[in-house]
Amino acid sequence: MEPAKWMTHSSSFLLPPPPQCNSGPALTYALVVLNQRLPRFAPLIWNHARLRLCADGGANRIYDEMPEMFPDEDPVEVRLRHKPDVIKGDMDSIRSEVKEYYINLGVNIVDASHDQDTTDLHKCISYICDCTPDIEKPNLCILVAGALGGRFDHEVGNLNVLYRFSNIRIILLSDDSLIHLLPKTHRHKICIQPSVEGPNCGLFPLGTPSSSTTTTGLQWNLTNTSMSFGGLISTSNIVCDEKITVHSDSDLVWTISIKKEHK
Repeated sequence: MEPAKWMTHSSSFLLPPPPQCNSGPALTYALVVLNQRLPRFAPLIWNHARLRLCADGGANRIYDEMPEMFPDEDPVEVRLRHKPDVIKGDMDSIRSEVKEYYINLGVNIVDASHDQDTTDLHKCISYICDCTPDIEKPNLCILVAGALGGRFDHEVGNLNVLYRFSNIRIILLSDDSLIHLLPKTHRHKICIQPSVEGPNCGLFPLGTPSSSTTTTGLQWNLTNTSMSFGGLISTSNIVCDEKITVHSDSDLVWTISIKKEHK
């Protein structure tokens, strides 16, 4: 059996463009904005993204909160500068005046209310995947703003999307932390950006236990360690190196804190 290939991860989207991590080819970012308060670094990740979607009520957040982040500027100019490419979802949360505003700006409004089996985030991820040629998908990275906080069932639904699209890089973001999946199909190298993230981190399996996980670069490393809910999971760990490696026989969720002073 061939050894698993390496996958490299970096939070360079939390740094000003261009990306600062030199490991591997440059990623192409897409952004999905959910209906939770925008993280304080929303303008930064907006500028990184080539495609920007609002999931239903996420459009309200861009309309209301993006101007608050530029208090010295004309709100009209801020809204024009941060016009989403697409608004997609059930259309049960977007306010009528916000919907009308973006229709008049020519934003593509996709009503997917006929599909009640998937979440608005799932619908947006599917849209991005359909728009991305297969040859470009290995370098696609989807940032999801407002993915954490609020209702717990929504948070679990967002985590489920990581597993539903395990072949796509998806990063869930809040003011406090980020989360993404480490598929078992690869060994993983995580490039830490110490100026904006850490030191607290966690690593755990969801659904399927891990019978063997090995890490380097953490204060409490794992060595062929078993992890499962109801047993051991790695929470409140600390990054000790700017390069973390993870190898596991199960898909794992990686999370790391985002520093409060980062804007």
